[in-house]
Amino acid sequence: MLSDLGEALEIIGKDHTPLDDQSKVLAAWKQFSDQSATVKLTDKADEVELLSKGVMENLKGKGQRYCPCRITTGDRVKDLNLICPCNFIRQPTYKETGECWCGLFIKRDVQ
Repeated sequence: MLSDLGEALEIIGKDHTPLDDQSKVLAAWKQFSDQSATVKLTDKADEVELLSKGVMENLKGKGQRYCPCRITTGDRVKDLNLICPCNFIRQPTYKETGECWCGLFIKRDVQ
């Protein structure tokens, strides 16, 4: 399901910085993780680094920060669901394994 603009702005904030380089993407992922009560960023720093590079390659090559583990269709509307972080909480992979598709975000241990 797609988010509407209002929901997206509520998540990212109205005065957000464009995520157009790797350090900004990493900072946004960390902020997303820090603010979530249910998911956190994986502790595997090498995987986070690799995935952020893939996201930046997709931004340069495809014009969006698509998850490097997902295959785009070429349909801009459908592919909006693949922008990282994607809506992984609704995906069967997350429900089964507690991880997003690529393992970047994992279910937080709820105490």
